[in-house]
Amino acid sequence: MKAAILTVSDKGSRGQREDSGGPLLQQWLAGQGVEIVCTGMVPDELEQIAAALREWADHDQPELILTTGGTGVSPRDVTPEATLQVLDRLLPGFGELMRAESLKITPMAILSRAVAGIRKQSLIINLPGSPKGAIENLAAIWAAVPHAVSKIRGDSADCDGIGRRQ
Repeated sequence: MKAAILTVSDKGSRGQREDSGGPLLQQWLAGQGVEIVCTGMVPDELEQIAAALREWADHDQPELILTTGGTGVSPRDVTPEATLQVLDRLLPGFGELMRAESLKITPMAILSRAVAGIRKQSLIINLPGSPKGAIENLAAIWAAVPHAVSKIRGDSADCDGIGRRQ
């Protein structure tokens, strides 16, 4: 699987904060056998986030595009809105599961507005800006990610029994 990681951070894009979430996600994904083909950083600006997602999904076409940052309730947190602007189809289960699992760790998880969905043949998932939170959320949904990517890319095999607990 090929993936892209977009860090959304005002301070990071101005060079006032080092991006620790993007590299940590790269490391975690490498452990899952995922090849990172694109990385980038943009400020918390709706149009810049949407433009990066469009560019990657439409031209670079990684199977998986992850964003980190901008999913909270601060006035500058617009990653979900930018993502919704570019999606062809919404996959609400990813955000629902991330919030449910995160609530086991912190009551602040209820403030997450992360979304996920499909643009063209790319699965796009919003993750928190906290490096620890990003990894926890990605780990919570990872069992479904390869299957979703396969289906998005046209796999027509039956799903019976996949991922079911015995």
